[in-house]
Amino acid sequence: MPHLTMGLSPIGPMIDVWIGASVPRASALKAAGRTPELPKQVRALVDTGASCTAVDPSIIKSLGLIPTGTTYIQTPSTGAAPHLANQYDVLLGVTYQHAPEVLIFEALPVIESALIQQGFHVLLGRDVLGKCLFIYNGQEAYFSLAF
Repeated sequence: MPHLTMGLSPIGPMIDVWIGASVPRASALKAAGRTPELPKQVRALVDTGASCTAVDPSIIKSLGLIPTGTTYIQTPSTGAAPHLANQYDVLLGVTYQHAPEVLIFEALPVIESALIQQGFHVLLGRDVLGKCLFIYNGQEAYFSLAF
């Protein structure tokens, strides 16, 4: 099982992930004679408190993605009232130091959420972590992610 072990950043467990147009969207663009934007490598914060993965609007815009729908989300900042968020299907890949093993989600539903001001582009939620083994060692200031 491929895994990565890294030190904790000042804001928590950070990894690099690849985000791109979902495989079905990329196929549809190619069939229409258009070229999808190449996936982008971005910083992600691993968040066991997030039920779903969120992506910053700057990445969504740079990939030319279109919403696949909307969904209500509830966060500590929304209080008791849920917030309506755009939803997108993306290709998401997790790899480590050019390892041949990669965890790929070909059409992962994500929500749009402003994250860049917090120092990352993606909030990696339990929808992805459900396919992984995640170990957080706060005393030794490291984490491991295996997939």
